[in-house]
Amino acid sequence: MKTVTGFLTRVDVDTTSQRTKKAVFLDRDGVINVEKGYVHRIEEFELLPGVPRAIRLLKDAGFLVIVVTNQSGIARGYYPLDAVHRLHCHLDEELAAFGACIDAYYICPHHPEHGIGDLKVNCSCRKPLPGMLEQAAADFGIHLSESYMIGDKPTDVEAGLAAGCRPLFLGTVRGAREGGIPEGIPVFPGLLDAVRAIVEPDKPQ
Repeated sequence: MKTVTGFLTRVDVDTTSQRTKKAVFLDRDGVINVEKGYVHRIEEFELLPGVPRAIRLLKDAGFLVIVVTNQSGIARGYYPLDAVHRLHCHLDEELAAFGACIDAYYICPHHPEHGIGDLKVNCSCRKPLPGMLEQAAADFGIHLSESYMIGDKPTDVEAGLAAGCRPLFLGTVRGAREGGIPEGIPVFPGLLDAVRAIVEPDKPQ
């Protein structure tokens, strides 16, 4: 696994290969786990239904699976970066039980207004900017136009579009339109539904 925090690194994948890869970028809270607000303790972490199956389908289809997550709780001083690493190690263990894995985590620990010290900065990695996706593309040789960004917030969609990915939104059609998600962006109720549309595009959803 590779972890990059603004930008940090942990590696399982051969980043030296010159073969162009495709990836599915995932937001974390609200996509992989239940959104509870500044989740950083293992006891607070709760996988959403269908997530291990969805990630395994992506891996079986040849995609890199990369988490790109804004963690302003670090910037605000609510919890340290180590807490996020521990949580991601726990997530890896949960997924491994299902034969699934995440290839890399990219973390933005900054906030432009509420950060403390050096973490109060207008960075290039905080979504809706595409910095985390672009860094991952450089690190892994990812072809962004053949890749996807799945998230449950407008900032995820904006980051995906800015990076040149194909964004998919998790939520309701009404919520998407009220949130300003552009027409034409596919909307799905959960990660597994979105992933099936990617890996089985000809099958009725």
